[in-house]
Amino acid sequence: MPRTATVTRKTRETDITATWDLDGGASEISTGIGFLDHMLEALAKHSGTGIRLSCVGDLHIDGHHTTEDCGIVLGQCLRQALGDRAGIERFGHIACPLDEALVEAVIDISGRGWLTYELAPAAASIGGLATELVPEFFGALADQACITVHLHQRAGRNSHHVVEAGFKAFARALRQAIRVTGSGVPSTKGLLA
Repeated sequence: MPRTATVTRKTRETDITATWDLDGGASEISTGIGFLDHMLEALAKHSGTGIRLSCVGDLHIDGHHTTEDCGIVLGQCLRQALGDRAGIERFGHIACPLDEALVEAVIDISGRGWLTYELAPAAASIGGLATELVPEFFGALADQACITVHLHQRAGRNSHHVVEAGFKAFARALRQAIRVTGSGVPSTKGLLA
């Protein structure tokens, strides 16, 4: 059964359509924020998934609505594409380096949304993306996907490296967690909710 979902969300602030294919495929990202595009492309590549996302947002105000709403839509896609979560590995854990930066990511596809975010990029903005919006993205994604996410910076000076290592670590941990390794729901409760 295909593990893919498409979500469209239109508000007065953003108009987003996204498709997330958990088993691969081409990726095409357009958010209007170059660095966010770069991070979402890294997410798709390193998770082994295919993401197609188009967002038109109120960037004349700032990048907040675009960034957070992309997290909301991708979280909804992930939740739908996972279905009842039967057969998945459920947990993922990796430490991902990028030069001097090192970020550890731990994921539990638990049915409960939670984010612990401990990245501290020094720069206020990277390539048009305010760094304070990075936890907004991950928080929205974790909440809407109903997954637990822990991101911990272990080292790093360069803000670009720190944030990119965070996205790549999340992606690689997600790749582990969504991998199909069995047939039943990986919970003693019998469901992940």
